[in-house]
Amino acid sequence: MGMGMGTTTRTGTGMTTDLLTLVHWLSPAYPVGAFSYSHGLERSVEQGVVRDAATFDAWLRDILELGAGRADAVLLACAYRAGDADELAETDALARALSPSRERAMETTLQGEAFARTTAAIWGGDAVALTYPVAVGAAAAAQDLPLGAVLEIFVHAFAANLTSAAIRLVPLGQTEAHTVLAGVAPLCRQIAREAETAGLDDLGSCVFLADIASMQHETMYSRLFRS
Repeated sequence: MGMGMGTTTRTGTGMTTDLLTLVHWLSPAYPVGAFSYSHGLERSVEQGVVRDAATFDAWLRDILELGAGRADAVLLACAYRAGDADELAETDALARALSPSRERAMETTLQGEAFARTTAAIWGGDAVALTYPVAVGAAAAAQDLPLGAVLEIFVHAFAANLTSAAIRLVPLGQTEAHTVLAGVAPLCRQIAREAETAGLDDLGSCVFLADIASMQHETMYSRLFRS
C-alpha cells in the first residue's frame, strides 16, 4: 500500500486503510491456522451438548460473554495499552496462565507466534513470541490502529471461526449457522466496548464445562481439529 497503515484517509470504497489492515490481519486468509482449532467445540459436539443451531447459539454466547471471547478482548486491550516491555510480558504471562488445558494453550501460543511472524515480516517490528490476543494488541498499538475497531473485529473474527467449525462439526447448514453469527454481532460489539477500558483485574471466566471439554478433547480417538 502506498499510504501508511495508521492513516484514516478514505479509499474509493469508503473504507479506511486502518479498517482494511484489521480485516486483513483477522481474516481467515491470514496464516495463523485458526481453522485448525475448535476451542473444545469438537468434544462438545461428540457429547451431544452442541447438536443444532439453538444449542450452538447458546454455546457460542457463553464462550463469548463468559469465556475466552471476553477474556481475550481484555488481554488484547491491556497489551495495546502496555507502557513498556515488562508490562506487555506480564500481560502475556497471565494469558498463558489462564489457558485451562494443554490444547487451549497451544491454540493461543501457536496462533500468536504465527501472527507475530507474518505481521513483523510485512509491517516491520520484532516477531516476539506472544499469545494471540497479546500479539494482536501489541501489533495494533505499534501501527496506531484504533483500539475500539480492533476489539470489535477481533471478537467477531473469533466468533466467525467457531461458526465455521460448527458448520463442519454439528453439522449446520450455511444459512442457519450464519444466522447464529449475525445474531451474536451485537454481543461482540458489547464485549469490545466493555473491554476497551478494562484492566487485568477485570479478567475472569466461568465456562467450566467448555474448559473440561477442551481437556477431554486430547483423549478423543478421532479428531478433525487440534483443540
